[in-house]
Amino acid sequence: MIEIPPNALIVVVDDDIFERMGASVMFLDAGYRVLEAGDADEALRFFEANADVRVLFTDVSMPGSMSGSDLAHQVAERWPGVGIIVTSGRPRPHKLPSSMQFHDKPYEPAAVLRQAMAMTNQLG
Repeated sequence: MIEIPPNALIVVVDDDIFERMGASVMFLDAGYRVLEAGDADEALRFFEANADVRVLFTDVSMPGSMSGSDLAHQVAERWPGVGIIVTSGRPRPHKLPSSMQFHDKPYEPAAVLRQAMAMTNQLG
């Protein structure tokens, strides 16, 4: 079994409170610490305040100043060591870099957790 690094911190971003809570519980049950954000601006504030964020888990479609795709690009540019998992009920956005992992909603929790674990362990 893959060990999750101590204090592995994930930012979960989704404007749908039930989707966000479901994802947060999934990561908490797997041993992660979780910060929840309802939009990209709130998520960026978490990244600016927490140097130990290891993974971004975001929905694509969100209200506010930027989409989940835009957020993923900003995080990749500003915090290149952060793993990024993007999810959506719509088709994969064309403008996502290949390094970001994409999951259709409803996603398979075991597959998402495997990727998150691989990302947090790869980052050391």
